[in-house]
Amino acid sequence: MPRHKAESLEAEDPSRGIKLRVPCLTKIDEDQIRDHLAKDQFFWLDLAKPSRAELERLGEVFQFHPLAVEDSAHFHQRPKLEDYGDYVFLVFYGAREHRPGEDPLTEVHLYVSGKFLVTVHREPLPALEEQQSQISGRVIHSEQFVIYRVLDALTDTFFPPLAQMDDEIDGLEDGIIAEPTDQQLESIFHLKRDLVAMRKVVTPQRDLLARGIDTIAELPGLTLDERDYFRDVYDHMIRISDLIDSYRDLLAGAMDVYLSTVANRQNEVMKQLTIIATVFLPLTFLTGFFGMNFAWPITHVQNTLLGFLLLGVGLSLASVAGLWIYFKRKSWN
Repeated sequence: MPRHKAESLEAEDPSRGIKLRVPCLTKIDEDQIRDHLAKDQFFWLDLAKPSRAELERLGEVFQFHPLAVEDSAHFHQRPKLEDYGDYVFLVFYGAREHRPGEDPLTEVHLYVSGKFLVTVHREPLPALEEQQSQISGRVIHSEQFVIYRVLDALTDTFFPPLAQMDDEIDGLEDGIIAEPTDQQLESIFHLKRDLVAMRKVVTPQRDLLARGIDTIAELPGLTLDERDYFRDVYDHMIRISDLIDSYRDLLAGAMDVYLSTVANRQNEVMKQLTIIATVFLPLTFLTGFFGMNFAWPITHVQNTLLGFLLLGVGLSLASVAGLWIYFKRKSWN
């Protein structure tokens, strides 16, 4: 979705003359990390699928709290922000391309400080790789701006799969009207499950951003910048939350249309079968009545050609004609 981008990677605040060049690291190089920390040079360390040993080294180098390191060793955490004084530990979610039956979410753990930003995730994330290529070595106007770019990139990953779901829902609605199938019902359930999974993380992330902006902004050594950046991310989370709720309503409507269409088709079939059964009801009665071996009708009536035509054939045709006229008057045909 097109969005307004007010930021510039090489922007500078003329009132403060702040200039920062942010190194972006992708592995734990202790000498390089200690050098940046000693120089008080803000940097970004991004780790994809680190081992338990690497996480322990990470905790030793940065002096992270053992509980925070333990959380990074076991994913599937709830979105949260924990303040450890000099840094905060943030669990934040993005989304991947929508594929039915697959987890639609990507989990990222962030260690945010006035001296560094560390991101930990279990799979390559193109959104973060793109931000690294844009930020690495560039001149920026605050450390806070780097944090905003990462959170903004993760937040924006929700829009493409939601747009894809929107197209799928439109296709399902058109297909259900034309011909409801079991495959469409299965697709509805998959979409509802994925939207519920997204809603479970989007809602707490939205609330987390609302109250966590001040916590991040007040970290020691973190240059205070315009808070409009974080409000921009918060605004996007609200939009995503509203989209998820609206798509859930659309799926509920599609489910109602599916059930109504199937019920109407079943009613049409039952109507046709009922008409056929009703037509054969008097015929069955007549054949049953005259099929009984009573001596008098056989000897006096049915044994003649006129009796056969009037009673055997005529009554059957008359009953069918009478039912047809009745159905026409009731508009049942």
